[in-house]
Amino acid sequence: RVATWDLVGLNPNRVKWLAQLGWKAPTPQLQRMDPRRRYPILIAFLHQALLHHTDVAVELYDQCLWEYYSAAQKELKELRQTLARSTNEKLRLFRELGQVLLDAARAKNVRRFVQVSTDEVMGTLPDDSDEYFTEESPLQPNSPYAASKASAEFVVRAARETFGIDTVITRCGNNYGPRQFPEKLIPLMINNIRNKKPLPVYGRGENVRDWLYVGDHCRAIRAVLERGRVGEVYNVGGDAEQENIHVVRTICALVDARRPRLDGTRREAQIAYVKDRPGHDRRYAIDASKLRSELGWSPLLTFEEGIAQTVDWYLANQPWVQRVLDGSYRLERIGQAA
Repeated sequence: RVATWDLVGLNPNRVKWLAQLGWKAPTPQLQRMDPRRRYPILIAFLHQALLHHTDVAVELYDQCLWEYYSAAQKELKELRQTLARSTNEKLRLFRELGQVLLDAARAKNVRRFVQVSTDEVMGTLPDDSDEYFTEESPLQPNSPYAASKASAEFVVRAARETFGIDTVITRCGNNYGPRQFPEKLIPLMINNIRNKKPLPVYGRGENVRDWLYVGDHCRAIRAVLERGRVGEVYNVGGDAEQENIHVVRTICALVDARRPRLDGTRREAQIAYVKDRPGHDRRYAIDASKLRSELGWSPLLTFEEGIAQTVDWYLANQPWVQRVLDGSYRLERIGQAA
């Protein structure tokens, strides 16, 4: 979910590129990166081969003071496409990869292990309530993907209780911002608008998400990394509950204002409602007051500011998007036209 290379100034000498694993980067941009260089954030993409190379994971810690691990880096679309034939395999992948990294952290006496989890592990909230997810909310995932993330949290907890590893867990809302993989909602809408394609919206677009600008998320991770209490969970939210349809209409209006069509037609006309996907939770809303009060973090950007900056970035950086799309992946969505 952290779609940026820059973790707000983290010392690049503390991290190491994963090219030594023989891992093939999923995008042309990553493939072109010099594997000898170091980057301010460890790009810990999931790769099943890592499950069979614990020694490589241990070696990785020779150069890493802390580990960032997020199962969300595995493309959600790929996961859902394979669930029908290999649910057990995928759940095992997410659970056991976390175990491999924790074992490596223990072997190298890593100072702190930060598990970047998701609000999805807490299930869904009622549409007509003012309830929010807190750190005490029970884990009740409603999809295999969310269940895999919840199981990873339990593995992290067990490592702390059994072996005394310094672990902290964060649970964030929907991230957005520059350089996000183009299958995700916001970049997909912008790209489809430019190419005059339908804008697919699940169901009636009434699902509510708490949107978090990626730069604010990075700041939160660093705050937890440096000052969070051992064994604690911290929710990370952007104070930006929005229905999906509102997000899409906002993007349309922003593009209309920046690139008006000669015939005056509005991009909102491209919206196409598609069949909802299984296990699609209705509402997420995050109470991040613990992170605010204990660590002094708060989001710097409102949703209105962040979405405007994001639209501007994608409109100005279409060559980056096209390089990503030059690969085999072509922006397929799960739903079918209703």
